Amino acid sequence: MTKSEEFRRLGAEAKAWPLREAARLAERLSSKGGPGNNGPETPEKGYALFETGYGPSGLPHIGTFGEVARTTMVRRAFETICDVPTKLIAFSDDMDGLRAVPDNVPNKDMLELHLGKPLTAVPDPFGEYDSFGAHNNARLKAFLDKFGFNYAFYSATECYRTGLFDQTLLALLAKVEEVKDVILPTLGEERRQTYNPFLPVCERTGQVLQVPIIEADVGAGTVLYQDPETGENIETPVTGGRCKLQWKADWAMRWAALGVDYEMAGKDLIDSVRLSSRITRILGAKPPENLIYEMFLDENGEKISKSRGNGLSMEEWLEYGPPESLAYFMYQKPKTAKRLSFEIIPRSTDEYIGRLAGYAGEDPAKQLENPVWHVHNGHPPDSEAGLSFGLLLNLVAVANTDDPNILWGFISRYLPGADAESHPFLARLVGHAIAYYRDFVQPTKTYRAPTAEEGAAMEALILAFQAMPTTSSAEELQSAVYAIGKEGPFENLRDWFRALYEVLFGQSQGPRFGSFAALYGVEGTVALLRAGIDGKLAD
Repeated sequence: MTKSEEFRRLGAEAKAWPLREAARLAERLSSKGGPGNNGPETPEKGYALFETGYGPSGLPHIGTFGEVARTTMVRRAFETICDVPTKLIAFSDDMDGLRAVPDNVPNKDMLELHLGKPLTAVPDPFGEYDSFGAHNNARLKAFLDKFGFNYAFYSATECYRTGLFDQTLLALLAKVEEVKDVILPTLGEERRQTYNPFLPVCERTGQVLQVPIIEADVGAGTVLYQDPETGENIETPVTGGRCKLQWKADWAMRWAALGVDYEMAGKDLIDSVRLSSRITRILGAKPPENLIYEMFLDENGEKISKSRGNGLSMEEWLEYGPPESLAYFMYQKPKTAKRLSFEIIPRSTDEYIGRLAGYAGEDPAKQLENPVWHVHNGHPPDSEAGLSFGLLLNLVAVANTDDPNILWGFISRYLPGADAESHPFLARLVGHAIAYYRDFVQPTKTYRAPTAEEGAAMEALILAFQAMPTTSSAEELQSAVYAIGKEGPFENLRDWFRALYEVLFGQSQGPRFGSFAALYGVEGTVALLRAGIDGKLAD
């Protein structure tokens, strides 16, 4: 049995959430639908279709990354357990009308003249593309390409105008009263009086109009509305991009027209998922399997909002941590709300490093449960084991440098033969550590002098280190640290290590001290201990 065959066998029973989601999708596509069936069958369209949606009125953000990364994890898990081909669509709702002028763009006065028009009919305020929608779509594609996502880009404007949605739009027109029966109970009294899922695109102004529909002609495939400015009654086809649908009906129509099999959504859209699923069934189609994920919270426990600017941006995470650590963070418990703050980055990075280091030694069943299998689409790279992000932060602090070359002098002694070329991940990690230390660790450091008892224990540690070979391993040095702590006047070893961290590093927590001593060098660590004992670090 090959490893891929073994993964297929084990994946069907694995507990990792992407594989559980994949198993749900496989059951959906099975001919008999349930245990003991004949296995998933390829849909008539030729593939299982995964979808992620994007509103192009703004720039891609950390939530965009999270949804595409998680969907990709499920897609790869599905491919592992069955032979059905797959496709991932990144769908841009670029036919939405421009509702307001964003704060972060130039030429705001020009944009004011085009409010209400589809984003793909609004001039690009940056002057780079044919439209504002095209500009933001290009940013989305560049964003997804940067992270190596495999996807097909779909534009709502193109889908409407080329006729891809026509058949389903006509089906919805024929069922419009049933669709309204789904939506109307969720609206206020005033809105209920005028609601219709069809939004005509005015030929005169180019605006997407939210106006009452006077009459729907199913045979002709048209709707009749009154121009709100001229008062003239206008009949327009619902096909060919002459109308678009309001949100929940639009989502359902897309699911039905494209045959979407799987799509995630945030908890804030749970009602939309429910209503759109009902409309999809009215259209005679089966709504996709959904995973409802929890929202991201800022450091105060409040929901992250693009408009408020609270929380952490993609650019900020990638300044201080590698993209692998962000994907690892996204993998963890998608149905649990997560605080997204700067302090998460070192922990997520070190957890990723630890899980990658352990992957090669695990049996296939454990590998499928390891987050790095999902982060790397089933093909984790070899581990560049040996250094944690926390250890690098302390090295930056003690070496008192932002020069990577100086830090590599310590690293290559700790990992003989290592350099930036042979250890590219570690090279990136060094840069992140320098930036994170500069902006978050250094400003908060508070050194103190040791107590008499702590100073005596540190003197004993100096003697122990000096009696050891300079080539002592991290484990040997750590054993010496433990021995001194056990012999000292400390109620528990935690107090001993806290004293070392606070005196030598200016913080209450730190890495394994033996690992730090091996990295920094025994002689350098002895000198650091002497400076701490003498109170020079606390000056």
